[in-house]
Amino acid sequence: MPQSRTTSRQLDERLAKALSHPLRQRILQRLNEGGVRSPNELSRDLGDPLGNVSYHVRILRELDCVELVRTEQRRGALEHYYRATAQPWLDDEQWARLPAAFRRKQLGRTLSELLEASSEASQEGGFDHPEAMVTHLPLELDEQGWTDVVKLLNDTLEAAQKIQAESQKRQGEPGAAIRTELGVLHFRRTASG
Repeated sequence: MPQSRTTSRQLDERLAKALSHPLRQRILQRLNEGGVRSPNELSRDLGDPLGNVSYHVRILRELDCVELVRTEQRRGALEHYYRATAQPWLDDEQWARLPAAFRRKQLGRTLSELLEASSEASQEGGFDHPEAMVTHLPLELDEQGWTDVVKLLNDTLEAAQKIQAESQKRQGEPGAAIRTELGVLHFRRTASG
């Protein structure tokens, strides 16, 4: 395998490992949105215990997904501030270069998280809002149609992340945010399926 392809695959696998835990993914997402933050600030932002956040920031640093930017003296201790050096998702090309077994494992984890979150939301009335959306749309596409839908969904996810970043800039109070989740599935079926 050529050197650049080997290096790309190693980077993809390292990023995939970083994203294999939902808290690490949320940390990377927050750092991509908000610039430089400490584990203490991330803990408050994400509502997760400081020990868990610190542990996962350390893993992200070992995987070269975050870098230490500065340290500051705080109440007799050093507070470390980090910046993301990787995006909180894999693009289509990175995903395609990963081994199929790893992709299946990630798919299983993502589907479990999506089902758990949507089940909790349904029990809490999260789908009661008239603008909540649940849709199942079987499609029959040629290869160009498949490619067009994939591009549309990638653009949609990128737009949703930009909307979130803009929304966070407008928020005055930390508790004023409306928590939502966006799940997107697009997959091929066999002719008999």
